[in-house]
Amino acid sequence: MSAIRLLVLGAVRQHGRAHGYQVRNDLEFWGAHEWSNAKPGSIYHALKQMAKQGLLVAHEIAPSTAGGPPRTEYEITADGTEEYLALLRRALTVHDQRTDVLSAALGFIVDLPRAEAVTLLRERVRGMEEWRATVTGYYTPVEGPESLGHIGEIMRMWVDSAEFGATWTRGLIDRIEGGAYTFAGEGEPFVGVLAEGQENPYATGEPHVGDRD
Repeated sequence: MSAIRLLVLGAVRQHGRAHGYQVRNDLEFWGAHEWSNAKPGSIYHALKQMAKQGLLVAHEIAPSTAGGPPRTEYEITADGTEEYLALLRRALTVHDQRTDVLSAALGFIVDLPRAEAVTLLRERVRGMEEWRATVTGYYTPVEGPESLGHIGEIMRMWVDSAEFGATWTRGLIDRIEGGAYTFAGEGEPFVGVLAEGQENPYATGEPHVGDRD
């Protein structure tokens, strides 16, 4: 699964309608350009491709009175929303999910009902526990991983990562069950996007002509 697809669909959905630079600005505000492949070229390419696939609708907007080329605003479709929620649910459930995809899913987890988010995260923990039990059941030498030489460090890394991932996920579940955050259907959600014209302190650079798409 690609993080960029989930990120772009989620960002457009949060705005209702958004042009490319708004989406780019939001993702940079979240630091996504540091922990995912959400670079400017990837963002604009994803917007155009998903518009062709019917997941987004592209609206041509007339240029401002100050001049300049017209820009395109994107709006998520019913199919796009279905795809977005499917990607979000899978990203939260899969136990060996890539870190960038899981990070993207965490950014949108409150788009789900609280109970569903907890159910998906519990499935993730169960998957990690099952994977760890399978591996350690046949790949843990009696003498310890050192008996395999430095190659034993590979499985040590993966097993320790699974243990950390399960511990972290259980902590997140506890926080959610304890009432943290505002989930779908509970009221006004946290606003994690920049308003039109709001300065982005984490922007990587000024927009150029291509950013108007």
